[in-house]
Amino acid sequence: MKGVFWGAGILAILILLVVVGYIIVRGLPVITLEFLFSKPLNSGRGGGIFPMIVSTIYLTLVAVLVATPLGVGAAVYLAEYASGENRIVKAIRFGAETLASIPSIVFGLFGLAFFVVFLGFGWSVLSGGLTVALMALPTIMRTSEVFIEAVPRSYREGSFALGATKWQTVYRVVLPAAIPGITTGVILGMARAIAETAAILYTVGAATSIPVSIFDPARPLPLHLYILATEGISLENAFGTAAVLVIIILIITIVTNMMVEKQVRKMMGR
Repeated sequence: MKGVFWGAGILAILILLVVVGYIIVRGLPVITLEFLFSKPLNSGRGGGIFPMIVSTIYLTLVAVLVATPLGVGAAVYLAEYASGENRIVKAIRFGAETLASIPSIVFGLFGLAFFVVFLGFGWSVLSGGLTVALMALPTIMRTSEVFIEAVPRSYREGSFALGATKWQTVYRVVLPAAIPGITTGVILGMARAIAETAAILYTVGAATSIPVSIFDPARPLPLHLYILATEGISLENAFGTAAVLVIIILIITIVTNMMVEKQVRKMMGR
């Protein structure tokens, strides 16, 4: 059986290398300084993708600022304060599981009806960011809950023995110990949500200019890639955009893993 699992692991790595490698090979020749730092021309047939990079960062920041406190707060309640499987706990878990299974196109439709039309935010970074935050929320909450529960009980007992309150123990002992896992959950949630073009297709607009405020429309990289490919504007620039998106995700993942490992070593006193 060991050989089967080894083969499955190798196959997974090969699939990743083939997918990422194909995109990088097709897109890398397109990536130049002009492509990265100039505005698109002629609907994306020429020019670059700088407004799309800024829009992607802007949208992700809004989503992180909204989803992280909500997700981590709910996880703290479930892991530290909820007593047993009462109705509230069951309702929260059921809601999170249901949210996680809803197709992204449904989130997009909800974002269009609620944020864009009902609340009057219009097609904007705010509407798109809030929609993406809703999509990332279940992943952040469930991952954070698992890692908070994984903090050894001796940490809490030691804190209580020193006279700390419940909240002081959670804030100063439990959460710092769970930070690596919580960070991983936030990244997983954001990566899943930001890659879902359908959700932002209906909420963020498709403006090719750089958004100045959160009420401006924007065109994040996944949406720009979708428009370039599906409308037959420029397959070459579509691969260039895809390569930039993949490289950004790889950089964020590598840097985050390094920070998490550094935090773990610091906590372990190494």
